[in-house]
Amino acid sequence: MSRRLEDVAAGDHAFEVSRVVTREDVKAYADASGDQNPLHQDDEVARASGFPGIVAHGMYTMGTLASAIVGWAGDVEALVRMKVQFRAPVFMGETIVCGGTVRSVDPEQRVATLDVWVRVERGGATEWPIRRSEAEVRLV
Repeated sequence: MSRRLEDVAAGDHAFEVSRVVTREDVKAYADASGDQNPLHQDDEVARASGFPGIVAHGMYTMGTLASAIVGWAGDVEALVRMKVQFRAPVFMGETIVCGGTVRSVDPEQRVATLDVWVRVERGGATEWPIRRSEAEVRLV
């Protein structure tokens, strides 16, 4: 069921969804997208580039965020636009947390603008693979 305009207000915490990043998911993304860069598949190549192991595709992380937004919106067609900034890598076995809050609602256009992000706890600190980002969602 699609999210209703009457149920959304600026300042609302929209969603928070977590997911463990697995090699299988990253491999499936590589196969679906055609991005077979060894940085995303070969630990030795990733280590030679200065990472502890393979790195999830930035677009995999963004796709996970888009899925969380669609889950909140209730309809894949409700997601009108996303604008993201990639700010940190994501590694295998990490739990990413996708979240969003409602920044504004335009009742005339029936669109909510969300501030959205992806965070991960790493070494006792919060990293932000996606931050200072937004999505527009059409409401019914």
